[in-house]
Amino acid sequence: MLRKGKYMNLLKYGDTIGIISPSWVANKNDYEKYAKGIEKLGFHVKFGKNIYKDTYKYTASVAERVDDLNEMIYDENVRLVFFGGGYGSVDLLPYIDYNRIKETPKLFLSYSDGTSILNAIYANTGITTYYGQTPGLFDHINEYDKKQFVSHLIDGAVTDYISNSDWYTITGGCCEGSLVGGYLLNFVLTLGNRFFPYRTDRNYILFIEELDKFQSVQDVSMFLTCIGQSRLMEQVTGLLFGHYSDDISPLLFEVLERFGKKYSIPVAYCDDFGHGSNHAIFPIGRGAVLDTKNKTLLFQ
Repeated sequence: MLRKGKYMNLLKYGDTIGIISPSWVANKNDYEKYAKGIEKLGFHVKFGKNIYKDTYKYTASVAERVDDLNEMIYDENVRLVFFGGGYGSVDLLPYIDYNRIKETPKLFLSYSDGTSILNAIYANTGITTYYGQTPGLFDHINEYDKKQFVSHLIDGAVTDYISNSDWYTITGGCCEGSLVGGYLLNFVLTLGNRFFPYRTDRNYILFIEELDKFQSVQDVSMFLTCIGQSRLMEQVTGLLFGHYSDDISPLLFEVLERFGKKYSIPVAYCDDFGHGSNHAIFPIGRGAVLDTKNKTLLFQ
């Protein structure tokens, strides 16, 4: 049964969290450790039956991965569908049962390659999804990440974004819009995809992260250019860029500054989210106000 009220989809202790692996072959020993960490927080864990299959060598087949995802969607006992990154979640977009999600909403949490699924679910259902964390964190979850998980998915009344790093104002200003974003490469791949039918009557604040181990600053510049040349950019009001490197990259800041000035939007950088040590959660689809000069993000 659906819970009533503004936060009807929130977790409560004792609920079941469904773990799947739409982007890579899970390691059984590792995932059993992650499950124990989640269970210590007071939840039950259900694994997708195909998460350890390597049908494609680097992942299970599309059909196997879709079966795992849709099984969690159909299971009324699963309150949160949780998955990490890798390569290939975009394969699943045509086969997700979006209508079922609309009828029986639940929580979806992921990061990195999970960007594709999270944004598609939001765009096709209007239901908020959550970006920023992966099951692997729960083997030994740090206090900041735990507070992020609890505040967004259990308590639910989050209004102020809590930072755990220094913010850098790249271009100052204040903007308002619905949050969309995630891992930069995956987000660029969604542009023009028919399974990301963003609203043309709505403004958007982008939250984007990338990692220097995966992509160079030149790559980041190219991907941001793709966003700038997309139709979506007409509705983008601001950008918050997450962890890129353990060292400050002046070259990256130059790229971000050019982007902000070219499109006359406020831009800030922080190490609160992404592939670093902090894993803040962003509710995709939720309204927000970003003030890069005063270094604040407020959820509406």
